[in-house]
Amino acid sequence: DLGRVFPVSGGLPLKQRAPQRQAYRLVELARWQAELGIPLNPQPKFAASGPDLAARWTFAAIERDPRRALAFTSAVMRARWAEERDIADPATLGACAEGAGLPADALADRARAPEIAACYDAATQEAIDCQAFGTPWYVVDGEPFWGQDRLDFVARKLAQ
Repeated sequence: DLGRVFPVSGGLPLKQRAPQRQAYRLVELARWQAELGIPLNPQPKFAASGPDLAARWTFAAIERDPRRALAFTSAVMRARWAEERDIADPATLGACAEGAGLPADALADRARAPEIAACYDAATQEAIDCQAFGTPWYVVDGEPFWGQDRLDFVARKLAQ
């Protein structure tokens, strides 16, 4: 929950960042879109919708089937960033789940469970404890890496 991570790490939600930072973020997103050759809307229609429901569905998906959970999270990211769909809408999440081979009704039910909320809270606290200040954030053998442009460094660390 970046809403809890940002205040303790000095980060700011996008809307509160300086205009030049917001503008540069759009430039970087366009660069990554071109580099990766993927569809991406740098200003998605539903950018303001909260990620909490999708996060809880993700924890439920991981619990059920980690491999399909990866396909689910990819579908959720596509829905938000490429397909102009609202990831705070259970119907969108249900379609993403079904597309990943997961039962939407079961995930919806499980996502409401107190244990899933506890997992989300624990993961947020873990991010705070490991001094995360943004996403994506990786920790390999205690060494932190921030940003998709650090994946080469993550790969090298994992190969050690």
